Formats: sequence, C-alpha cells, structure tokens
Amino acid sequence: MDITIGVLSLQGAFREHVRAVEALGARALTVKTPDQLASIDGLIIPGGESTAIRKLMDAYGFIEPLKSFAEEKPVFGTCAGLIMLAARIQNSDHVHLGLIDMTVERNAFGRQRESFEETLHIEGVADAFEAVFIRAPSIVSVGSEVNVLARLGERIVAVQQKHWLATAFHPELTGDHRMTEHFLKLVQQSKAALSA
Repeated sequence: MDITIGVLSLQGAFREHVRAVEALGARALTVKTPDQLASIDGLIIPGGESTAIRKLMDAYGFIEPLKSFAEEKPVFGTCAGLIMLAARIQNSDHVHLGLIDMTVERNAFGRQRESFEETLHIEGVADAFEAVFIRAPSIVSVGSEVNVLARLGERIVAVQQKHWLATAFHPELTGDHRMTEHFLKLVQQSKAALSA
C-alpha cells in the first residue's frame, strides 16, 4: 500500500496506532514537528489528554499548519483526537482545530475507572466492532454535512465529514483494524484525487 500515515506523537497512545497502520500494510510515521506533515498522506490524532495535546501543539506551532494540511488530506481523531477536531466543545469557549461540525462533551461516560467495551454497528465499516471506551467523550450534536457512523444508545460515538473521521473510542486497542482500514481507504482516495 503506497501511502504514509502520520500519527501525531506529542502525547497519548500513538504507538498502538502505528502498529495498526503497519499491520494493514501502510507506512507509519510518528509526527513530532509540523514540517513532517509534508511527508504524509493522512494524519491520526490519538487519544490522550486534549488539554495537554493542545499545549504541545501550541508549543510546536502545529495549529495553523495542521489546519492547512486538513483542507486537502484526511485526518482521523480518536477519543481526545475527536475533541481536537470538534467545532464546538460543551461548556467551553475553547476550540482546537474546529474541523468537524459537531459539539462534543468531554468525559461523557465517566472517569478512567468507568472504562468499558461495547459492541457497535459502524455504518459502512463493521456490523460488530468491539469498541474500547476510556474516559471517552461523546458527540452531542452534529451539523447537516456530518455522517453519523455509530451510536451507543442515544449518544453519537463515530462520525465522518468529508475526509475527516472521528471516534469516541479507541480502535487501535484491539486486534480489529477495520476502523483504521476505513481511514486508510479515505487516504488512498484522497491521494488518487490529489495526483489526478
């Protein structure tokens, strides 16, 4: 597979994403500086602590280069990465990248000790996907251009808008790589369109 996937490696669970990308036959690059964005076809923003990720993004000058990157190339945010992509954060005036037209609630399912697994139907991806939720956010509302891919009860937990993808859960923490595979397909389509 002739694509290179960057995994933002400032903070959080980036190694598991690297292993998932490589298991699917693509190249993975740990991204620690904005100039590395020029070397990749798509970017994964992993789970972790969104406030810490934002501070490090500011310290390394990532925000504007990453917004420019995302205009053309796919970005996938998981857990804290989902918060980084949201246009609105409930009970907060802070927005990070503001790419996906959605409002998110931090820690919507409780604290770390209340982590859990749940089998989800993910539209167009998997009928039964074992999803791992750890201090997970949820998506409270979405705009008309956002496709809801999965719900847990009434809560939205996976969405896609254009070439941006976000999940409240951690697809990298299981051996089931179908969610990552879905992102890699978006990256392949994007690369083909950009080179046409």
